[in-house]
Amino acid sequence: MRGIASMTGFARAEGEAAGATFFWEVKSVNGRSLDLRLRLPAGFDSLEAELRGAVSRRFRRGSLAASLSLTRTAPLPLRINRQVLGEILALINELAGEVEAAPPRLDGLLALRGVIEGAEEEAPEVFEARREAILAAWSEALDRLAAARLAEGAKLGALLERLIEKMAARVDEAALCAAALPQAVRQRLEAALANFRELASPLSEERMAQELALILARGDVREEIE
Repeated sequence: MRGIASMTGFARAEGEAAGATFFWEVKSVNGRSLDLRLRLPAGFDSLEAELRGAVSRRFRRGSLAASLSLTRTAPLPLRINRQVLGEILALINELAGEVEAAPPRLDGLLALRGVIEGAEEEAPEVFEARREAILAAWSEALDRLAAARLAEGAKLGALLERLIEKMAARVDEAALCAAALPQAVRQRLEAALANFRELASPLSEERMAQELALILARGDVREEIE
């Protein structure tokens, strides 16, 4: 049995790109149709269509569950909140004539709460580089999953071959028994009738043939053997 693929398997693939490390884990179990459940980090939902397309090109059946874990190795870039800084400078200028104080230093201004903050979104080129690496790792994970399903299928195929060999041997034995059935039934029928000769008149050969044919028809196992 060649090319048997099981629907069960597990695979993992990992990578690194644009200041982040990540890994895919995908598990497959039996399913009547092809089904994929995805768990993605925030901000990566836009990949879902491509991820599902890659699955449908490789598999036809199975229930798949996949998760992407991502860890940033570099912090998000910092940016100056110019609105907050402008409000602070405007307030300093407003108070300049009322309060005697040295002009504010730049490091002092930047240390004020809200002036420097982490960027909420990464640059488009960073996301694109990470996206390409994640999709490549997804393809690798699916290839490994397909290989795992084939390996499991090979084990099942070997088991089925052994079972078929045993069944074939039993079928041959049953066929031999079926070939000897008519003569055995006739002998048993004649022996049974011999015990009743004193109680009833003996059967004719024609009646004997009819009874024998009826018993053999009821006990015919050729269809089961086939």
